[in-house]
Amino acid sequence: MSLTKSTPVLKPAEVKRKWVLIDARDLVLGRLASIVANRLRGKHLAQYTPHVDCGDAVVIINAKHVGLTGRKRTNKVFHYHTGYPGGIKERSVTQRLEGHNPDHLVRKAVERMITRGPLQRAQMRHLFIYPEDAHPHEAQNPEQLDVAALNSKNTVNRKA
Repeated sequence: MSLTKSTPVLKPAEVKRKWVLIDARDLVLGRLASIVANRLRGKHLAQYTPHVDCGDAVVIINAKHVGLTGRKRTNKVFHYHTGYPGGIKERSVTQRLEGHNPDHLVRKAVERMITRGPLQRAQMRHLFIYPEDAHPHEAQNPEQLDVAALNSKNTVNRKA
């Protein structure tokens, strides 16, 4: 009679990926990114294996209407460099959300919460972000994940 127990290790061929749909309207950006990163890594699963891409495919809609707490929408500034002398530029969060690529803000927030390396790049391929309601993943029958109902702090309280 052996008392040792073995920990199950998931193999890449055994992964069963689910599709999850998240509506980002008025959700706090950092809290949303944390939940999405855990879903992409597969940490919500009992058979989580750190070296295998075992997470879900995540579709985020309404990324343009993501919420931010405090005065971050106007005061937070992102700096970048063009590569030319004197080429330091800055853009506020409002400019990023109103620009031609508003989903970039959500994508970078999620990307920075996942460990860097080849596994991160594989996991980020399962993240699909769209600025508005329309998305082309209806055929996958994604299940709706209500992030706002998980915690009352996940939404920005807007004054009407």
